[in-house]
Amino acid sequence: MLAVDTNVVVRYLARDDVEQTDRATKLIRSEQVWLSKTVLLETAWVLGATYGFAHERLAPTLRDLLGLPTVSVEDDLAVAQALDWYEQGLDLPDALHLASAGFTMRFATFDRILLRKAKRLPTPEIVSP
Repeated sequence: MLAVDTNVVVRYLARDDVEQTDRATKLIRSEQVWLSKTVLLETAWVLGATYGFAHERLAPTLRDLLGLPTVSVEDDLAVAQALDWYEQGLDLPDALHLASAGFTMRFATFDRILLRKAKRLPTPEIVSP
């Protein structure tokens, strides 16, 4: 299995450089590749900030990538939960933080927006210290 960097994933998804897109596509489709949660998060940020992927397009794009038979992701259950919560209105970093909290029962933050949005989702209890 081969871990890949954000730039390989972005080339594959954004298709903005013909030569690098071709190389990234061949790699991702022919090798078993592994994505860390940080690569996934950075990919989402780059696609949104640099390439203008809208919120509604980003989650399905990431799900399609993670659905490839050659792609594995770190903590796949937490990532799937985070993508669900992202589609329901949480920011992806916040959703990943919460979904990665594992066995904990509470999550502390000063982020008022996260506190408000998470109340309507089945997340760990969100508290403000």
